[in-house]
Amino acid sequence: MRNVHLLPQTRQLRALHTVVRDRHAGLDAFVLHSRRIIRLLLEAGLDQLPFTEHDVTTPVGATYRGLRHATDVCAVAVVRAGESMEAELRDILPGVRIGKILIQRDKQTKLPHLYYSHLPPGIADGHVLLLEPMLATGGSANAAIDVLLKAGVREERIVLVDFIAAPEGLAAVAEAHPHVKIVVSSVEERLNEHAFMVPGIGDFGDRYFGTTDSGAR
Repeated sequence: MRNVHLLPQTRQLRALHTVVRDRHAGLDAFVLHSRRIIRLLLEAGLDQLPFTEHDVTTPVGATYRGLRHATDVCAVAVVRAGESMEAELRDILPGVRIGKILIQRDKQTKLPHLYYSHLPPGIADGHVLLLEPMLATGGSANAAIDVLLKAGVREERIVLVDFIAAPEGLAAVAEAHPHVKIVVSSVEERLNEHAFMVPGIGDFGDRYFGTTDSGAR
């Protein structure tokens, strides 16, 4: 897919995934290795933003033909799993403004329902990193993107940052929002009959924040 940017599938990245996918991984190991992958994802996400030329003078008096971001950037975390990416983003961009969106699937209709949103002021004027670690069916991601569009954010200015994604979810977002860029560290094999990703990682939010004893989902 044209707007899907998969991290380089290095041996190092696979080693990190080996730890976080292990159902027996402890909380400290899961968080440590997840944060390392998150940092790679966020740097890749920022690389999708526009740049302008910016020259600087080096300590030896030479000119370095450099770049700097050409636009304001903020982030929106899809609660709760998306909040796992906030600390790493603040390390990279101190002072970055981060909004929140809470979307949950209705138990009766199985459709995503928006419960809460609080977006940074002026969000429509720049680019947005949408933080959503798990892209399974794509329903929640599309609902979150719709919230941003209603706030005036242009579709091509949204970068969706996913830890892992299913092919079904990537296709659903690409069909509904073809101009949104997606950055992901792994594309899974498929969804199972319960709409869980295979091989998967379990409930990312529960495992990251220590509210479950098992990643076996």
